[in-house]
Parts: sequence; structure tokens; C-alpha cells
Amino acid sequence: PPRLGGVRLVAVDGPSGAGKSTLAGKLVAALDHALLIPTDHFATWDDPVSWWPRLENGVLIPLTRGRPGRYQRTEWTDGVPGPGEWVTVDVPDVLVLEGVSAGRRAVRDRLSCLFWVEFADAPTRLERSVARDGESSRAHLERWQEFEAGWFAVDRPWLTADRFPSL
Repeated sequence: PPRLGGVRLVAVDGPSGAGKSTLAGKLVAALDHALLIPTDHFATWDDPVSWWPRLENGVLIPLTRGRPGRYQRTEWTDGVPGPGEWVTVDVPDVLVLEGVSAGRRAVRDRLSCLFWVEFADAPTRLERSVARDGESSRAHLERWQEFEAGWFAVDRPWLTADRFPSL
């Protein structure tokens, strides 16, 4: 059922390089009136998860009230994050939030569904991420994997999630 006003909020969470974006894309393609917001539109190398108030205030609270949301996305130009375009989020039937920390404890009571995508082999996940983001991002991605391991150990989203192997 909808738990974000009239919107069904679906989170696709899991470690980097596990296949979250693939699953989220398939979900959005299969659902009518669904919209995807990647956490990469908010996160930076230096701010992996504390950006949440921007999403909460700009998108989730307005959608709860049946109004469109708005946020300024992070653009990754040549691997360097910076302020990008403003994005208007019309009220969808389903909002898919995809990325590391998408299913965080702060939003779980408003989720209609939480998917946890697993791929346990960290070296392979790192290589998948480097293939996606470029060799120049390797050191950042190594630090990111260390950070996310600590984040997940504390936040533990998989406890309430539907689990999917990597896609």
C-alpha cells in the first residue's frame, strides 16, 4: 500500500556494484506511472549519506502532501561532483529510490517495499564499479566501499528487505 501520502515508495538498496541500478531500471520499466530517483543525484564522494535532508524536504515531504517535489541534482562531470540542474518530481504512483542508503532506517516506515541487492564479492563489485565510473575513480570507490560496509553494519537495511542476488 502507499505509505508516502498516495505514493508507493520503493527502495532498492545494497552495496556499490551489486546491480541496484539494473533492478531499479527494470522495476520502473515494468510499472505504470513510476519514477526513478538515484541517490547518485544527491551523494558525493565527501558526502555519501548526510544529504538526506535535501531529499526529505525537497521531495518526500511534498509528495506526502500530494504536491510535486523539487531538488538540485549532483552532476558528475569528469568524475567530479558539482551542482547540476533542478529536477521537478511530479507526484507518481510509484517512486523508486535507488542507491546506497535508499532503504535507510529514516524512511523504512514510509516504504511500500524495500529490495536488498547482494553481491558479496567486494573485489568483483569494485571492478564492476570501476568499469562503470572509470579508472580515475578507483581510489574514491575503494573508500566508498569501506564507508558503505560500516554504514550497512549499523543501519542494517537487509533485515526488512526482499533480497535479490546481483543482476
